[in-house]
Amino acid sequence: MTSVYYAPQPSPLLEMRGISKRYPGVVALDNVDFDVRAGEVHALVGENGAGKSTLMKILAGAETRDAGQILLRGQPVHIDSPQRAMDLGINIIYQEFNLVPHLSAAENIFLGREPAASIPGFIDFRRLYREAQQVMDSLGVSVDVRTEAGQLSVAHQQMVEIAKATSRNSVIIAMDEPSATLTEHELQNLFQLIRSLRERGVGIIYISHRLEEIFTIADRVTVLRDGHRIGTHPVEAMDRDTVIQMMVGRELAHSAPKRATVCGDAVLEARGLARHGVFRDVSFTVHAGEVLGIGGLVGAGRTEVARALFGADPLDAGEIRLRGKRVRIRSPRDAIRLGIGLVPEDRKTLGLILNMVVRENVTLANLDLLSLLGFVNRRREREATEQYVRSLRIRTPTVEQEVRNLSGGNQQKVVLARWLFTDSRVMIFDEPTRGIDVGAKMEIYGLINDLAARGVATIMISSELPELLAMSDRVLVMHEGRLAGALSREEATQERVMHLATGGE
Repeated sequence: MTSVYYAPQPSPLLEMRGISKRYPGVVALDNVDFDVRAGEVHALVGENGAGKSTLMKILAGAETRDAGQILLRGQPVHIDSPQRAMDLGINIIYQEFNLVPHLSAAENIFLGREPAASIPGFIDFRRLYREAQQVMDSLGVSVDVRTEAGQLSVAHQQMVEIAKATSRNSVIIAMDEPSATLTEHELQNLFQLIRSLRERGVGIIYISHRLEEIFTIADRVTVLRDGHRIGTHPVEAMDRDTVIQMMVGRELAHSAPKRATVCGDAVLEARGLARHGVFRDVSFTVHAGEVLGIGGLVGAGRTEVARALFGADPLDAGEIRLRGKRVRIRSPRDAIRLGIGLVPEDRKTLGLILNMVVRENVTLANLDLLSLLGFVNRRREREATEQYVRSLRIRTPTVEQEVRNLSGGNQQKVVLARWLFTDSRVMIFDEPTRGIDVGAKMEIYGLINDLAARGVATIMISSELPELLAMSDRVLVMHEGRLAGALSREEATQERVMHLATGGE
């Protein structure tokens, strides 16, 4: 990299010096330095398992460090609990929000700090709503603070989390994958909000796998790999290829091209599928060896169609045919028996049993293959799982590791291993690369290509348009529960897909 001179910078607002953390069999962090200046957006990037989450948990007081020191405004601080972190003005907004769904936005913003009424033991709700609305208005967010958090959109729930953080007079706010479920318009609103926080002198830590966001919003970027800090640089001194190479330790292809395959006969046909109030008149066909992409905005009905195909939700109308024969899919058990697999959008809630080990999660859908007279052959089960751990490069100390302890990308690979073990002939991927790093993305793209080469009929739902266009043979676009159009690989462009997704003809 060309040497560039940068003027001396002000002292950091926050410093983490020589942070180390070890778990049994794993070095999560090894002598990591990280700092944030006032009024700065400092991006923290790295592959899944690089140590980002562990570093933030230590900062939040959710984990204890084995070595190192944390300084705030130059003074050493001891953060031994999340409450202590918040008292110091350090707040973490996790990818999975920490809201009470049946309480109002206002109650969530001031949870545990509600203004007291004149009668002891009662809350002054008029003041609560007024002050919460003032916080939201100061952020430029239009949300009725009386609305229950569970009734708000994901974007507005995120704004409530940010409002909660700013209402505590935060000096440091860390955002973990804040854009994972946002539309482009919502993302721009988030960026504007971050800029306003930066102008107030708040230090922002921004964690994201979407590198284009880093170059849009960040001032500096720090790259972690395998628990080590690889480097920290001003964002203007970096480019995408350099960041990727620092993250993975090797060069990767710039895109995720779909390898050419010859599509075979129709495998799955959907005819006039409908579910009242959710989607209607959805018809399509997917062929052997084909990757059929489904695009559209959040809430368009894409995930709901996938769940209906897998038997997780009932259909009110329509029929499904496999290899020309009509089938009834009333449950996921029926779908699995028919050779249909689903990698769900929410892998932690719907795709995995987190307190079960890797071995149990991989073999869960096909235990009959390993059983005799109702007893599972544990040796064969371990051998089968270890084969997938090797072939998919799942980073786990052992197949007896609980899945909850794996990184997001490795959890996704465990879900993929399960369906590979069932030898499914139809695979449905719902946001298969959400929240995982660029290296793991390329591996999953390679797996999808391998499935296509083996003649598997694949449906891929994705909100990332470059990914959708690069990996699909055809693209269906949904808008408000209906198919708005079907595009060939040659016809599909980002502009055309967005035109259809927003209701254009």
